[in-house]
Amino acid sequence: MFHKEGYKIISITLVIVAAILGVSYFLVPNVYVQGFLYLLAAFILVIILQFFRNPKRNTVIDENTVVSPVDGKVVVIEEVFEKEYYNEKRLQVSVFMSPLNVHVTRNPIAGNVMFSKYHPGKFLVAWHPKSSEENERTTVVLENNKISVLYRQIAGALAKRIVSYAKEGTNVAQGADNGFIKFGSRVDVFLPIGTKIDVKLDQKVKGGETVLARIDS
Repeated sequence: MFHKEGYKIISITLVIVAAILGVSYFLVPNVYVQGFLYLLAAFILVIILQFFRNPKRNTVIDENTVVSPVDGKVVVIEEVFEKEYYNEKRLQVSVFMSPLNVHVTRNPIAGNVMFSKYHPGKFLVAWHPKSSEENERTTVVLENNKISVLYRQIAGALAKRIVSYAKEGTNVAQGADNGFIKFGSRVDVFLPIGTKIDVKLDQKVKGGETVLARIDS
């Protein structure tokens, strides 16, 4: 299964691959050059298809957990001052995505979309300390009767487009598809101070499945 954000790019890639194969077969007499072009076409197709893959995830719906919005590796767990929405100290958990990770963004909790805003910006590498405030990004706040969570999609050096489906005033399901980040980046999740973090630095996580934090009942 492929994500709908990739349909156009996949279609264009298929045309390019077909063109490469056609030129190779009809116009290139050298078998070694032909072989190289065949391999190049296959490589391009595989890279694009794997990037836009959208595997089914089995989210265990639980109002007492916060699941990872994305696939990747935990690179930050720290207490910070969140100044865009809460204006208070929060626990930040950041997940870095390589170009090889699944790039679907999923809702970390079920609840109402209280805030959703797109910010144009730079394309610093995603692990740069200032990327959270200076890069192109979207900020989404979800809230239910248990917790209020802010998550921020952040573009990186390769990521040139962020897609978010969050609309203020709507209700969303935990683990449901809520956006896509094209070609590598990271997501920051901001939790209330005192929330029990359930992951460690450098741990690999799966969007919609890995529990980032637990909420006291």
